[in-house]
Amino acid sequence: MKTALLIPFAVLSLGFSTAAYADGNGTVTGLAGGAATGAVVGGPVGAVVGGAVGAIAGAAIDPPPERVITYVRQQPMPTQRVVVEEPIVVGKRVPQTVVLTPIPEDPAYSYAIVDQQRLIVDPQTGQVVQIVQ
Repeated sequence: MKTALLIPFAVLSLGFSTAAYADGNGTVTGLAGGAATGAVVGGPVGAVVGGAVGAIAGAAIDPPPERVITYVRQQPMPTQRVVVEEPIVVGKRVPQTVVLTPIPEDPAYSYAIVDQQRLIVDPQTGQVVQIVQ
């Protein structure tokens, strides 16, 4: 009985891993991380489900290129501090009151400095891609 249940999950897992490999690094990283977490929490079935969820999350938020991170690090801190009530979290949107500054070398990203944190943001969605330390 267990074998009958695991075979469809194994086939499904293979399909996700093949698709993830074709998509790029973010998806592969998400797939591997999700599968590892799922395996710890739910065993083999958890690994398959966690891998699928991780692949989706990894495809949604790819890390920005190093040149973008370097550019954001080099920008001066503003003289007036911008503070927001909500916690800043990767994957969540910044409040609409936060002004995003485009990154000239890569228009796919913008940045903002909020609560003394440098953020790399997707200008299309307002989603935080990375918090630069």
